[in-house]
Amino acid sequence: MKKRFTEEQIIGFLREVDAGMAVKELCRRHGFSEASYYLWRSKFGGMNVSEAKRLKELEAENTRLKKLLAEQLFENDVIKEALRKKW
Repeated sequence: MKKRFTEEQIIGFLREVDAGMAVKELCRRHGFSEASYYLWRSKFGGMNVSEAKRLKELEAENTRLKKLLAEQLFENDVIKEALRKKW
């Protein structure tokens, strides 16, 4: 899924509001909803670009680790089931 805006752009939008621009005007000017703005603010508010990039890296790593854990748990279940049938 391709996102329309990068973390850098989103942080820039948040800073525009911090500098005094109205949220409605910002959303109209850049073509996104107020709901998106408030979602981004809750996720990226107070961050700088490097922190946002690190967050993205950690989320990707977390997703990868969750997938590995799920695969390992499934494998363990398969092995346990195979051992039960042998005896």
